[in-house]
Order: sequence, then C-alpha cells, then structure tokens
Amino acid sequence: MCTLEKRGDIYILTLTGSDEHRLNPTLIDSIRSALRRVRAEPASPSSALVTIAEGRFFSNGFDLAWAQSSQPRRELMSAKLQLLVKELISLPMPTIASVTGHASAAGMILALSHDYVLMRKDRGFLYMSELDIGLVLPDWFMVLLKCKIGDARVRSEVVLTAAKLTAEMAAVRGIVHSAHDGAEETVEAAIRLGQELVKRGWDGNVYGKNRMVVLKEVLEKIGTVPGESKTMSKL
Repeated sequence: MCTLEKRGDIYILTLTGSDEHRLNPTLIDSIRSALRRVRAEPASPSSALVTIAEGRFFSNGFDLAWAQSSQPRRELMSAKLQLLVKELISLPMPTIASVTGHASAAGMILALSHDYVLMRKDRGFLYMSELDIGLVLPDWFMVLLKCKIGDARVRSEVVLTAAKLTAEMAAVRGIVHSAHDGAEETVEAAIRLGQELVKRGWDGNVYGKNRMVVLKEVLEKIGTVPGESKTMSKL
C-alpha cells in the first residue's frame, strides 16, 4: 500500500512495507487514490510530488504471481498501470522519484514516469528484465523509454541486453538526474529538489499541460484504456 503526507508544498507518496512493491491492481489503485487526494487539495501557487519506497525495492514490476497465466489479469494490470502513468503525466506539479532500491520492468517504467529520477549509489538497479524472463516488452513501454532515454544506443542496452544499471551507470547514461550515497541522502535530495522547483512559482496547471505536450507520444500510444469493468468481468 502507500501513504501520502504533505510537508509544506511537498507531497510525499510512500510505498510502504518491506516487500517488493509488485504492481498489482491493489497497489496501483492505492497510488491512484493518493494522486486523486493530491488533485483534490486546495490549489496552492506551486507544489511538487516526491515518490519514495520503503525496503529494498522501489518496485519489482508487475505482480506476475498474482496474474499467473491469466491473460485477463495481465490485461487488467497493464490497463491500471496505463491509467496511473496518464495521471502522473497530467498531474499539475513537478514529480520526482526517489529510487532507493531495485526498479525493475514495470517498476522502472513507474520511476521514469516522473519528471526527475534520483537514485542511491549503494543499492539497487534499474533493470528492464523482460528479455531475461521471456516476456515481450509492451509497445507503450518502448514509447515511454524513447521519450525518457534520448540515446538509441542506451535504449538498446537497456532493452536488448537487459542491463542492470547502478545509479552511477544510469546517471552517466542520462537516465537518472543524480546519484546519492544512501537511502536517506537520496530522499533528502529529492525533497530539496522539490523545494527548489516550488520556489520557481510555476502555475501547476500550465506545468502539467506542458508535460502532456512533451509526452504526447506516450499519451497517444496509451490511448483509450479498455474499461476496467469489462476486464474484471473476465476474471
């Protein structure tokens, strides 16, 4: 599950617990509920969202154990993640992922759906694991990766060699914005960055709309997500 707290103009969304934060419908719905609470708050001149995770994992991707061999369950997880990514892209404020543990596959996609990614040096990888576990990368994952990783050679390394990238490796490749000594330092740096962005005094609605322009290809690829009720009826 997740919690949401507000420190001044900074919203801190925390994936709680010591598990792998696998993205199943329950966790995704919990994150989306937190984002709805952020949107429902009285408007302030400028705010920022920082997403953090407890334990050894930021997120280890989709909950494949929950999905098992059920195609409807896989479709439901994908549909819900697409909705979550759309909501992050349209959120009217800067977003920062503080990655203090492993972020694999869909978990890496969740991290990269934020505007900024900060990562700890001493633990954790960014890892698109699909090749290693025999899964085909969803088309919309690749569109997001193209928007977030400008160098085609780095994208190939990420996808076609299933490289496990440390914070320093990811920073050199331009995937993360900065690397920090430990979990506490990474979270503190993310909050400081949020505070610096808030000081710019940007209009959140304008910021969100500009992000939607920047990531237009992702939104177009996601398109209309199949109705959740229709998918649920197949379970």
